[in-house]
Amino acid sequence: MPNFNLKSAANRLSKLVQRAESGEEIVLLRGTKPVAQIVPITPRPRVKRKFGHLKGLAKIGPEFFDPLPEDELKAWEGS
Repeated sequence: MPNFNLKSAANRLSKLVQRAESGEEIVLLRGTKPVAQIVPITPRPRVKRKFGHLKGLAKIGPEFFDPLPEDELKAWEGS
């Protein structure tokens, strides 16, 4: 893993990003201390969603549709 101080990395950022795109990992240093890393982004595979996966895990009772008490309604409206 190559190391670059921040000042030299700033001067050649596009080249370092190009190297990261090709799979290289680059460490950025402040003085002698590693502070950041430039790494390639690997695309995540898209997972097909299954509808109904959470069915039965949550229940909404009929009280859900009752009007809110006046004090709670005022709190939601910011009054």
